[in-house]
Amino acid sequence: MSSDLLDRIASGDRRALARGLSSVEDRAPGFRDLLRGASGSAGAAHRVGLTGAPGVGKSTLVSALTTEARKRGRRVAILAIDPSSPFTGGALLGDRVRMTDHLLDQDVFVRSMASRGAQGGLSTATGDALDLLDAAGFDLVLVETVGAGQGDVDVAAEAETTCVLFAPGAGDAIQAMKSGLMEVADLWVVNKADDDRAERVRADILSSLMLHDPPDDLDERVRMVSASTGSGVAALLDALDARLDQLEASGARAESRRERIRYRVGRAAAETLREATETSSSDALVDDVLQGRSSVHDAAEALLRSVASTSSGEQP
Repeated sequence: MSSDLLDRIASGDRRALARGLSSVEDRAPGFRDLLRGASGSAGAAHRVGLTGAPGVGKSTLVSALTTEARKRGRRVAILAIDPSSPFTGGALLGDRVRMTDHLLDQDVFVRSMASRGAQGGLSTATGDALDLLDAAGFDLVLVETVGAGQGDVDVAAEAETTCVLFAPGAGDAIQAMKSGLMEVADLWVVNKADDDRAERVRADILSSLMLHDPPDDLDERVRMVSASTGSGVAALLDALDARLDQLEASGARAESRRERIRYRVGRAAAETLREATETSSSDALVDDVLQGRSSVHDAAEALLRSVASTSSGEQP
């Protein structure tokens, strides 16, 4: 069944892709088989993450980049990580609420995914969803994060290129510059460049980066755009293309993918362990700690042995 579904996804069947993404997000039976098949054909798409504080215009820029990429004949997938509903656990914002300009374009696919309370701005299933979108043959995959501000940094581990957005009037830019957001960026983007205060934001970013061993091409990597008017968007896409070419030429892209998979293996293992601690079989381990028969570390080692024993009887 998963092989047939993957074949349909690879052939461009949008309904099959939507079904596959739901299976991955819900951890439905067979999702591992689907991902196993997708892993062999993933790796061609340029995965670009966009993050930044709320109000900087991430959604508008994603839409503008999509428009520009389509002018160049590229197929685009958009994965928007949204806050979770406290009632259903699903995404609060619908798949297509913010991307109406691309609704009728069969070469643009938009999907919302709930963060489900994940720290760092990304759902734990994000990387799996990206693999499916990659296997579906999209040239460019844009990942828009929740917009949690200083904690919104996990996108750098899932994307090949990370854009951190700033905008005049959208919170305290200087405070944001003190966070990990600055370190995860490959490109720093000032949106709403038509605002008189935008140049000051750009100057502040440059001043902040100059204190931390700046790259030689720093000036080129701080971009000015106006997503609402389209100004600077083509140049930003050119910069994204140039970065991908550089990664390919240097061999860094292959190494980046290797590190991305290493990160995801650790995250998947943590997810498996978290699920194991929520089962009734872990109650005995907890009771042993409460009764003084073992320590928390003893219980953790016992849990690892239990998970390994259970997994050994399953297909890897």
